[in-house]
Amino acid sequence: MFTDQQYESPLTCRPYDLRHACVSTWLSGGVPPTQVATWAAHTVDVLLRIYASCLDGQDEIAKRRIPEALA
Repeated sequence: MFTDQQYESPLTCRPYDLRHACVSTWLSGGVPPTQVATWAAHTVDVLLRIYASCLDGQDEIAKRRIPEALA
């Protein structure tokens, strides 16, 4: 399933690591936590406890989106 290069990646050490990277990427990319929680089969509470660090700085992104939404 993985190429040699992918297999050597630290992300394939444990399946959980790949899942964690995926969820972190979704959150860092601005996907709403409610949607990420659904995709990851977490409650929002659990998701925010585990991945809170991925949301640091998201307030600035949200502030920039407000004028766009009002335009």
